[in-house]
Amino acid sequence: MTNTTNRILLVDDDNALRELLAGLLASNGYRVDEAVDGSQALARLDQQPYDHLLTDINMPEMDGLALIEAVRGRGLALPITVISAYADMANVVRAFKLGASDFIAKPFQSEEEILLTLKKVEETNRLQRDNLRLREELQQRYIFTNVVAKSRAMTNIFATIAKIADYHTTVLITGESGTGKELITRAIHYNSNRKERPLVSINCGGIPENLLESELFGHVKGAFTDAHRSRKGLFEEADGGTLFLDEIGEMPLNLQVKLLRAIQEEEIRPLGDSRAIKLNVRIIAASARDLKEEVAAGRFREDLYYRINVLPITIPPLRERKEDIPLLVEHFIAKYNQRMSLQIEGPSSECLQRLLEYDWPGNVRELENVIERCMALAQSQVLDTANLPPELQSSPAGIAAGNAFVPVGYSIKQNCKILEKKLIEKALAETNGNKTRAAALLELSIPALLYKIKEYGIIPPTGSEKKG
Repeated sequence: MTNTTNRILLVDDDNALRELLAGLLASNGYRVDEAVDGSQALARLDQQPYDHLLTDINMPEMDGLALIEAVRGRGLALPITVISAYADMANVVRAFKLGASDFIAKPFQSEEEILLTLKKVEETNRLQRDNLRLREELQQRYIFTNVVAKSRAMTNIFATIAKIADYHTTVLITGESGTGKELITRAIHYNSNRKERPLVSINCGGIPENLLESELFGHVKGAFTDAHRSRKGLFEEADGGTLFLDEIGEMPLNLQVKLLRAIQEEEIRPLGDSRAIKLNVRIIAASARDLKEEVAAGRFREDLYYRINVLPITIPPLRERKEDIPLLVEHFIAKYNQRMSLQIEGPSSECLQRLLEYDWPGNVRELENVIERCMALAQSQVLDTANLPPELQSSPAGIAAGNAFVPVGYSIKQNCKILEKKLIEKALAETNGNKTRAAALLELSIPALLYKIKEYGIIPPTGSEKKG
């Protein structure tokens, strides 16, 4: 039975017993610090974060009950196991009421009993912490239901996620702002064997440079002017799970060196600490910048770029996958109907036309904001062009009337089929009936194209269809 990461604070005024327990714990992988009473224990808790507190109840100066009360009063959530004789069960009950997690009775029956009790407490605490984190992050696990798409490019990304989800290897997600890089990160994490462990996110460009290192790696008390108490960093919070480094291209060069070392050596060193901490963290990084250009400009380290770019995923902008727009519109309407207690049925034909014609520089995030705005302003159960922001009020210049897609009714599914048929007819006309070239333009397999031609009753133009 080993535990290679947990740091435990052992508190007991009996020197012989404390030394015995410290030796047992250290030989089973714990990093042990000792204190002779509650006051000394509180001082150590101020200097260093701990994963477990093991304390006797009866001690001079500040006893175990007062220590538990003080620890919980400071908002520290670490598990606490108390040591007590069976004859002192009244104090054990009081300890539980104050926030203790379990107790070990003296005299000890066996070393195994002590270790099993500590392990049980730690596992219970871990499950409670992870369940709380999951409830706060989402009410449902992210599989692929929250990444709404049907385009060939996105289904290829889904296939990639399914292949790489369980790998420990670093992933680099690139794409314009608003394309859904965090959603893809969540899909990877919650489809992986790490899904029961934390997913911790940080925007590398959203934290001042002087605080970013402490945020990532943690610090001990006194490491810098405002370090009044030791604190775990996000790397340690993500142990066993996934750390999402959003906008990694914004990270200062001096921190890039330390990040590279942490990824390569799989260990961190908190600010002001002389000890390194071994961790098991999967790194997913994301950037809206072209990191190759950043490397060429000297703003991003080449060695770090190659270290994080092992499994790259590039999310195409929404303007390159407009066939996803009707599905996204349907998804966002359902989402905000529930959130805003509305009963919007869908967009009008003209409104959907505007949504399909617009280039969406803000991508999926901008589309969601537009749909939320439209629904807030809607005067009926149908969204119309009057609800759209000014930039979407009129059709873009240069669209020939004969080529424009004119939706029928309000059914998004029906209009998806109409749009799909029109695109196939246009591709076949463009290639003079060459199905191989048309399939390439449409990003479809040839069998899929042939099936859809038959399904929609399309008669391809006669032309120079290549054989083989």
